[in-house]
This record gives sequence, structure tokens and C-alpha cells, in this order.
Amino acid sequence: MLIIKNVKVISMVHNDYDKADIAVYRGKIQKISRHIEASYDDKVIDCSGLCACPGIVDAHSHIGMWEDSIGFEGADGNEDTNPITPNLRAIDAINPMDKTFTEAYQGGVTTVCTGPGSANVISGMFSIIKTYGHRIDDMVVVEDYALKAAFGENPKRVYSEKHKTPSTRMATAALLRDALLDAENYIYDVAKNPEKKNFAKEAIVKVLKREIPLKVHAHRADDIFTAVRIANEFNINITLDHFTEGYLIAEDIAKEKNVLGVIIGPLFTERSKPELKNLTFKSPKILAEKGILFAMMTDHPVIPEQHLPVCAALAVKEGLDEYTAMQSITINAAKILGIDDRVGSLEEGKDADIVLYTGHPLDFRTKINSVMIDGKIVYKADL
Repeated sequence: MLIIKNVKVISMVHNDYDKADIAVYRGKIQKISRHIEASYDDKVIDCSGLCACPGIVDAHSHIGMWEDSIGFEGADGNEDTNPITPNLRAIDAINPMDKTFTEAYQGGVTTVCTGPGSANVISGMFSIIKTYGHRIDDMVVVEDYALKAAFGENPKRVYSEKHKTPSTRMATAALLRDALLDAENYIYDVAKNPEKKNFAKEAIVKVLKREIPLKVHAHRADDIFTAVRIANEFNINITLDHFTEGYLIAEDIAKEKNVLGVIIGPLFTERSKPELKNLTFKSPKILAEKGILFAMMTDHPVIPEQHLPVCAALAVKEGLDEYTAMQSITINAAKILGIDDRVGSLEEGKDADIVLYTGHPLDFRTKINSVMIDGKIVYKADL
């Protein structure tokens, strides 16, 4: 057993300690207490003066899908040859040996939800993975977590340039409805003839059966409402990702039962297209005041993965409560992803994904002393 001694604990579930011990065994947190007696064969690390927090969770990223520094050869995030591609899977494109993974875990980010981009109306499956490893199969937390869908400018721009549908918001919504309806009909067809199985339709069936959510790319308020409208029509679960203008309609979204949560961002970026014109770091505070469960994201590589705490800190600067800001990149992100039984907080029985800081994680001057993923020390700084 490994025992981390004399550390300040920020649990993310309001069960914090100014000074405590953390026992780790077989990749899990076994105990957190003011004092844990070590036996002769325990490994003890004295961490006096350090702050222990759960590993950071990014609920929306494209890490490994667009590799660093190599352009087209590493760009595997958008199969923009067909607007409906539900049969694509992130795990078949992620390169865990890309150096941004090292930067991620060295920056305290231990879990990410990553997958295809937003060129297509339906672009494929997102996966939830740990950030340390060399074989993607060994890093997986949830292999097929959600099916990605996109509204707004991106599908319009990509396919109008090809002189194909969709070139309007109407067509984007119509294509999504058609795909969902086709999958509904497919359920009945396969019941009669099991040999007719189709991988693409099976992916959409998982959404229809509420086994997985639809992960919706939507910036503008009207696109958000269209996504919610379709979710209600088919009674499916969705997450609302980006949500740039969502703060303008927060009261409406707070009432929606099919919305599992909101994933905001990237906020630390330029207003590079019309649907970002109302971008503001005040958004997280407004959502918190309306009682909406939200996480903050990097949309890596838009914002490098390791800078997610900077985004949370900038939201604090605009009025968001500091603890809520930290929860938005830890436990609340985990709740939205449905993995809060494993990660997102320092609690007994959870994965031992622990980051030791020299100060508060949202202070940009703070350094990371060490990072543990699944009970293994994967990074130790030379401070």
C-alpha cells in the first residue's frame, strides 16, 4: 500500500482536510483520514506543504484525433465525405503516443472525453480514456460513450463547399431526424430478420434506447433549441456542448429533462466565426446561478489540454465561485459523463487519480509536484 502523508485535501465533494493522509492500494483510494498508521511494508511519501486534488476531467476534447505539429497526416478527426457517419469510432483514430498526452497528464489532466469533430451532422463515437498509456485499449474508461452530432455553421460550411446537403440549418436538422427515424425502423426490421444487422444503424439505436447520449455541438441559441426539440421528439438524452449562447437561454434549458448537462467552451479563444459573437467568460457564473450542471472544456487542440485550469480560473475572475469552478473540471465533468463513480473526486473506492500541487490549482503560479493515474505515479516534477 502507498500512503500519502500530511497533505492538504481538496476532495471536490466538500469533504476537505487541511492536513490528512491518503492510502492507495491496487489503483484505488482505500482511505482518506487525518492519520493513517503505516505498516512495515507500506510505502510512505511525506507530502507536507502540498495540496492533493482529483485528476482533472475534460468532458470535451479532440486529443489524439488531431496530432501535434504534423498537419494532414495526423488529422483524423473529420471524415467529411458523408454528413452521416455514425459507424466511426474514436478509438480507431486516437494516437496515445502523441506528445500532447504527455503534456496533458503532466498538467494534471488524467481523464478526457475525446472524439471526432463537427464537420458532419453525425460524426461518430466519442470515447472516455485516461491520458497515460501507449495502447488505447488499455486506457479506455468507456469505449463508446456518446454519438456526436453537430448543428450550426460547421456542417453547413463543409457541405455547401462540396455542393452537397446540408447547406442550411433546415437540412442539418432534417438529416438528423431522418437518421434517427431510419434507426427506429431498423429496430423492427432486425427483430424480424437478425441477419440484417448494420453497424452504423446499431450506433444510432444505442442513442434511441438511451444507452448512450447524443453529444451535441451547438453554439447559437437557436441551434441549441433545435437540438432540444429533436431530443424531445425522439425522447433521447443529450449533452449540450460548446453552448456559447446558452447563458442567454439558461432558464429554458434548466427545465429540460432530456439534457444530461452542459459542457461550455472553448471560452479562452477568439470570436473566429459569427456564432461565437456572444462569447463571454461570464457564462459559467450565470449557469451556476440557474442551477445548471455544467463542465468546462478545452476543445483541444483549440486550447491545449493542460490549460483547462486556466479556463476555470478566468471564469472565477468573472464571478464564478472558486469551488464550483474546480468542480466544473473534476466532479461535475465526471457526473455529466456518467463516470463519477470512478473519477472526479477524492473519495474512498474511486480510481487513485491524484494530482499534488504546490498551491491552489487555479493559481497560475502553482506548480504540479506529481501526478498519479490508477495508483501509478506517472509524473514527478524536478522542482
